[in-house]
Amino acid sequence: MAISISLTVNGAPISASIDPNTLLVQFLRDQLRLTGTHVGCDTAQCGACTVHLNGRAIKSCNILAVQAEGADITTIEGIAKDGALHPMQAAFKHCHGLQCGFCTPGMVMSAISLVERQPNLTGDDVRAQLDGNLCRCTGYHNIVKAVLEGAEGMKSAGTANANAAATAPATA
Repeated sequence: MAISISLTVNGAPISASIDPNTLLVQFLRDQLRLTGTHVGCDTAQCGACTVHLNGRAIKSCNILAVQAEGADITTIEGIAKDGALHPMQAAFKHCHGLQCGFCTPGMVMSAISLVERQPNLTGDDVRAQLDGNLCRCTGYHNIVKAVLEGAEGMKSAGTANANAAATAPATA
């Protein structure tokens, strides 16, 4: 039995009919074709599926799409503006914070949320706070550099701490 849901994804209103057991990651990838949100472990361990739900980083493999009814969802496809990379995306590119790229969308989404909550980060802060995002390629050194550079870019762009009230630490 299908259920109707309405939500906003990357600024666009969406209404859809879905099976009640559809995970948010499946809905984003399979129905909306937003394939930048990756499926890694399917158990909320790796962070590859991280998106923002009402300004808060969550693992979309750990929530049903129906639980996002009325929510504002932002995926990796929704963070660049007017053809310009988000400061965190630009920093990942500049600092070579990726190798195979599979974990990168989730890392970027988690890093943005982290900087919005805590704009003045140290390398140790980044390592501790991104522990729910796994990378099998890089050794994390360049990811940490990218997050710190992205934090500075977000401050310069005025996006750091923009959603502080809505970005309590994620528990999903």
